[in-house]
Amino acid sequence: MDTLIALGTGAAYLYSLVVTLFPSFFMTQGFQTHVYYEVAAMVVTLILLGRFLEHRAMGQTSEAICKLMGIQAKTARVMRDEVEIDVPIKDVTINDVILVRPGEKIPVGGEVIDGASTVDEAMVTGESLPVKKQPGDEVIGATINKTGSFKFRATRVGKDKFLAQIVKLVQEAQGSKAPIQRLADQVTGWFVRAMIAITITTFVIWFNLTGNFTLAMMTMVGVLIIACPCALGLATPTSVMVGTGKGAENGILIKDAQSLELAYKIQTIVLDKTGTLTQGKPTVTDFATVQGTANQN
Repeated sequence: MDTLIALGTGAAYLYSLVVTLFPSFFMTQGFQTHVYYEVAAMVVTLILLGRFLEHRAMGQTSEAICKLMGIQAKTARVMRDEVEIDVPIKDVTINDVILVRPGEKIPVGGEVIDGASTVDEAMVTGESLPVKKQPGDEVIGATINKTGSFKFRATRVGKDKFLAQIVKLVQEAQGSKAPIQRLADQVTGWFVRAMIAITITTFVIWFNLTGNFTLAMMTMVGVLIIACPCALGLATPTSVMVGTGKGAENGILIKDAQSLELAYKIQTIVLDKTGTLTQGKPTVTDFATVQGTANQN
């Protein structure tokens, strides 16, 4: 894409520059002395605008990943030498014993060793009802402890945390290429060479038929710019990044760009948990009052 744009705008600009510096040469040859600085400037401006929108979309996607990272707890209450110590989550190590009280987020993944409680795992499993936890059960980082206190031994810290794996999955999906992009990469080398050959042929044909150098030059520039695969170069990668980022922000994990591209073929979705589609919390939707006579005793 950059090759074709550079050739097209460069040709328009250099031609205009030569016309500006040596107008008499073109006038003696009987050619028009039109300049096309605005063509080069407008095309480059539109391409830069597309790049700006692309980087803006990438920034918004990065914000979605930051929101995912913000779900986790910032500190953990670690038991060391029978003393409770609050440490940053990055300092938690394997086999650390961590105390979690009611209402707190579970900082890392691990196995319950003492106490019992119920844990809200809706953000991971979609299950609306809290899950009972007792010694021997596994707990997931970033989920919320509900009723009781318990201690657990850390088994998943750092990059092995469940949330960290989700973030890694989203980042890998954003960096993956859709099948249409891979196909475009395979033909790009030949495509650019073919388009350069076509533009040269276009210039030669128009100049021979009309004898107008300016018209032949601008026709050649038009072919170069129109041949630019802007949709593949800008729209497709941007849509993949924004789609995976927005999905992660709304609790939908997309494995890769190929899965995203094939999603339009989905006709039926089967869900096995009520909480996946509902909030799992009863709320009053409407009410009615009944008027009656009060009994007097």
